[in-house]
Amino acid sequence: MAAWIAGERLSSPTGTGAGSGNETGGASRDHRGEKLTDLPTELLEHILCLPVLEHVDICNVSCCCLRLRDVCHGRGKVWGHQYKLRWPRLQRFYPQNESCDWLREYKMRHRVGIQIRRTVESISKRFFMEVPCIGQVLGDSFAEIESLGMPEHFCEDELLFILHAEKRKSLTLKYYAKKILYFLRQQNILRALKSFLEQPPERQSALAGSVLVDQYCNPLADITLDGISAQLDDIAEKVKKTLRVKNPSHPSLRVAPGGEHLVLEDFELQRQLFCALNAVLYDQLQYKGDQLDYYNPLNSYIHQVLLRRKGIPISLSVLYMTLAQRLGVKLEPVNFPSHFLLRWCQKEGGSDDVYDYVYIDAFGKGKQMTAKECEYLIGHQASADYYGGIGTTDVLLRMVGNLLNIGKRGESKEKSYQLLRDTLDLFLTINPDNVPYLLLQARLYFHLGIWPEKVLDILQHIQALDPSQHGAVGYLVQHTLEHIQHKKHPAAPEVKRRGTAEHGDVRYSVGLVMKHKRSGYNCVIYGWDPKCTMSQEWITTMRVHQLPDGAEQPFYNVLVQDGTCRYAAQGCGEQQQGARPGIIWWSNLPIPTHNAECQAGRQMGPIFIIFRMTWPGIEPTTSQSQRTWSPTRSPWRSDTRRWAATSATLPTRTTWPTTS
Repeated sequence: MAAWIAGERLSSPTGTGAGSGNETGGASRDHRGEKLTDLPTELLEHILCLPVLEHVDICNVSCCCLRLRDVCHGRGKVWGHQYKLRWPRLQRFYPQNESCDWLREYKMRHRVGIQIRRTVESISKRFFMEVPCIGQVLGDSFAEIESLGMPEHFCEDELLFILHAEKRKSLTLKYYAKKILYFLRQQNILRALKSFLEQPPERQSALAGSVLVDQYCNPLADITLDGISAQLDDIAEKVKKTLRVKNPSHPSLRVAPGGEHLVLEDFELQRQLFCALNAVLYDQLQYKGDQLDYYNPLNSYIHQVLLRRKGIPISLSVLYMTLAQRLGVKLEPVNFPSHFLLRWCQKEGGSDDVYDYVYIDAFGKGKQMTAKECEYLIGHQASADYYGGIGTTDVLLRMVGNLLNIGKRGESKEKSYQLLRDTLDLFLTINPDNVPYLLLQARLYFHLGIWPEKVLDILQHIQALDPSQHGAVGYLVQHTLEHIQHKKHPAAPEVKRRGTAEHGDVRYSVGLVMKHKRSGYNCVIYGWDPKCTMSQEWITTMRVHQLPDGAEQPFYNVLVQDGTCRYAAQGCGEQQQGARPGIIWWSNLPIPTHNAECQAGRQMGPIFIIFRMTWPGIEPTTSQSQRTWSPTRSPWRSDTRRWAATSATLPTRTTWPTTS
């Protein structure tokens, strides 16, 4: 291609023109001596921007001669076109009128892509070989990415590029790219939240804080403060249209979207505004409180409230308060027990008397109440402290506290652990010295078997804050150190056989795909015990004694689709019938088990597990070399030769089509 551009001469459209004596033929003979490099720069740039040319072609062209090298200079149109063509998502980071060295940016983005892909490809081996904690692996990967010193949007773009690759390919890379992207964005959001909390209280916006909470709990969703604000601007414009019908001269009509906020002093004008706001928000747009599914975490996420048009008192109050402020009326949030409210002062200059305020219930379609009427919401008398206005930090603590309680209730099933972890991170970022929640975080990490070093740091912080917690702290420290020591020097596994008489109550075999009846997660069995072997405190904490057979029933070690390992009672699980298989693990690495069945698999060399998982928009594939589980037997029992023979035809990378 490059040689053709440098050496090709222009030919006459009428042929050679050898015997032509007319003027056209002479002109053709003159132009036959010209090269493409003699064309104007604009025309050469247009040719080099053809979509069939890739960056390798441009590099080759620029090496042909000085003329083409000048045309392909770093700040020119050619490399800019190549950059935009290959990474279109990055265009929003470059102002249109600003000059940029596209060649330098292209090289930097290309290097970042190679390093990110190398990091993602290394996680599978590191996860199973070095540490049994994906959080620690992701933390190390995050440190590696930070050490590159490259723009973070380059790293995110490469991870998104991996996620959006062809559906049925590179499922392992997609799984770990999603994990890294989730972790990477959460770390960035935490930094943004800390910067937000350092601002003066008067500059903190409840909407901005709510968006940060939303982003942290949904880091893979496309949620931005600008996008949420644009939706609120649209609602505000609808309120103005309604207000214009009732009062064409209302001052709020002169407020431009995104402009300076007006402050209405006249109470009659404020009352007209609230009537228009209620009419648009609740009658026209049909926003409402979600009474049927109150504890759904979606009701606390601002972008979901705008999408579903329903929420809980605090999320609806944030929207209501923001809209009122944009249209000229200041409302204060009220941390009323069990029901978040807003208050509207009826006296100029403010007041300390709770009876000088009208209280607005955004959950109840903007109903306005007196202080006495608010008591009917909770069914008992409330002191004056309950009616006071609060700041943005307290609003965020209340919002995160609601999500934290939902996570503890476990009503979001398999996502409850992730929700609990995320909300604990948020709560302790806002209030880092809350001892009960620090202890809860340490217990959660200890229960999940993750971050043992971080557990010790948390416990040390708790002991410094509250020495009276030495009993709980000492117990967790002891068992965490034992856990770390056990991982460094694992004990020899005890061989157990399910077919023996003393293990007759063990109903399920290693390798079966199961579903937890209460939590709802899918998992695969990789080990079992004839009865619970955990400590008495763990049994009490997990309320094992409330199960029909208590701790005397078989317990199973299970690998959950979110990457965690858990310990579940036999009565809590049910077998997944008719599961369509997909390979999730292909490795010759040792797995944590104490079973003869898995020991037999270990002796075969490469081992793998068949497991039904889901990936959005992706169906797991099957082939002749992938054999479905038999519900009545383990594949490592009588089919050893067949499995060993087929293992050579299977892919050598981990294929894990799942979501966390």
